[in-house]
Amino acid sequence: MAATGKATVVLKTVKKIAVQFCPFESNVRSTREFLAMVASEKVRATNMNCEVISTVKHDKSEPVVDITYVDGERLVMKGAKLTSAEMLGAFQSRCIAKDPQAKAAAKK
Repeated sequence: MAATGKATVVLKTVKKIAVQFCPFESNVRSTREFLAMVASEKVRATNMNCEVISTVKHDKSEPVVDITYVDGERLVMKGAKLTSAEMLGAFQSRCIAKDPQAKAAAKK
């Protein structure tokens, strides 16, 4: 999980994160790493009202991360061809864009 680096994940603007994958497929590593990052106690403490739901299927389905923000907007990432760093980068850039305090901190 070296993809986390110095980046801190804040779930302040997130309502729900739904992750689904088939663990027996070879392309689920990045999705599982992303799930581990957002489901950690430290990250979950940034928004106790955010639901993190993982659905493990055995139907050879594509790994999918479906994020719902508090304003109703959704971000759906198909993890088969993305790295965990790419997924985290897209997620964080959207979170920063939605949070005025995070925008101010990012400019400093």
